[in-house]
Amino acid sequence: MKLLYSPKRFQKRQSFVPDWLVCCCSFLAPSKPKALWEEKMKRPVSGNVEVPPVHTPARKIARAGQDRGEIQEEEAAEKEESHSVPEACNQQQKEEAKCRALAASWESSKFRLRPLKGHSDMITCVVVVDNLVISGSRDTTVKVWHVPTATEQRNLGGHSGGVTCLCAPPPEYCRMLALDVGVPEKERFLLSGSTDCYVKIWALSTGQCVKSVYTFNVVTAFCFVPEGQGYIITGSDGGKVQAWSWQSSACCQSINAHEEAVTALQSQGPLVFSGSAEGTVCVWEVYLTDANPLHRLCQWGPLVTGCGGSKGSLGTSNSGRLALSPRGDRVFLACGRATIKVLNWRTGTVTRVTNHRSSAGVTDCVSQTSGILIGSCYDLVSGESTLNLFSLPQGKYVVSLSSPDIPRILCFTSWFTASGSHRWVTGGRELIVWEQLPPKTKQKGDVAVRRDRLFETCPTVESDEDSEEDCDDCCEEDYTPQDALDPAEVASSSWLRCTLQ
Repeated sequence: MKLLYSPKRFQKRQSFVPDWLVCCCSFLAPSKPKALWEEKMKRPVSGNVEVPPVHTPARKIARAGQDRGEIQEEEAAEKEESHSVPEACNQQQKEEAKCRALAASWESSKFRLRPLKGHSDMITCVVVVDNLVISGSRDTTVKVWHVPTATEQRNLGGHSGGVTCLCAPPPEYCRMLALDVGVPEKERFLLSGSTDCYVKIWALSTGQCVKSVYTFNVVTAFCFVPEGQGYIITGSDGGKVQAWSWQSSACCQSINAHEEAVTALQSQGPLVFSGSAEGTVCVWEVYLTDANPLHRLCQWGPLVTGCGGSKGSLGTSNSGRLALSPRGDRVFLACGRATIKVLNWRTGTVTRVTNHRSSAGVTDCVSQTSGILIGSCYDLVSGESTLNLFSLPQGKYVVSLSSPDIPRILCFTSWFTASGSHRWVTGGRELIVWEQLPPKTKQKGDVAVRRDRLFETCPTVESDEDSEEDCDDCCEEDYTPQDALDPAEVASSSWLRCTLQ
């Protein structure tokens, strides 16, 4: 008997199953349980998710007479402006945070004052060389001080007139001169200028005068330019600016640059900045390949700087001395007023920073150290001297240091100790060393910093055509001098008169 079913036979017949029968069988097949369908619906959707299209901004339609290149420039400018706004905001926030951190670091600072006694007249200038303090006085002497012991180390006597300025050349230029004069290569030299028309060069280790240069003019200011073989730039009481060779001591150039006495000379690389009593600021560049090395780049008069000889609050002239401190494109000016002027010497724009509570204060000197601008201020009514600190480059107020025992400050210098603390020296009627103390150190007579809220409400303002009295609108106190000071005494307190008499 043959079997009706066999695998091969079934496979052959399976291929002849009609399509309609397959459809009917699948239709009559039992459906999947409900739980399986619900589980399938819960599974995450796989595949590409449809993203709405991003529409680019419509291109500008060219106006009449406008080509495609101009349209592209406008679009690029708009794009750059949109990106610059948040960047400027971020930069401003960083600067404000930096100022707050700087102010917080100074809030608990204290300084101990130590006088250096030895001069018999007004101290007019002070510098630091290798942790040695060197001071010049109207008593015609230059003194070298050992700061840790507060003792006089050496007295350099040789001038017949009052010493007006001091300067220390860089070590590499000291080595050049040491070879010429036959002293050890490690010798450090000091330059001193005087009303006796001489510029003298001293060897600090021995106190010997190795060179004397007669300038034929009263030396009121000078600076050293470390370019090429080196130059000494001097200023006179008649407004003359002269350039002298460091090696030969010969006069290379003489220019009638100012109308009145040159009271400030500072160098910054190949640039030289000169300021005069009439309020004029000149910027020079040293050309090494020219027989006349000084080339004037620009000159800004008192109408621009605002440092002319106008009348002060006590009816006296503010003219007499202009001190300056350059930083890049800006020059900080102190000209015997209650504000510090900030001149952009490339554009001629001027701003001012409030340095006193009213116009009864005068700013005698200005200096920079480690991102800080320091301005001295003297109150003509109360006789109180103050050092105000501002952040750089913003020029925002940080803290103040003042004491009733501090006389008027006419000169200032600063450096850092081995531990990183600040050490300052101020000169005037007294020579005083300021030592920054470690935290939690306190002794009677120490000077603690304080914050004057008035300065925080007086921002840096434009002063192109504004009068000096406009800054007094933000002051809470109005000083009205009674019999505190005689106007003749105030007039005679000019730095320049004190130096030259």
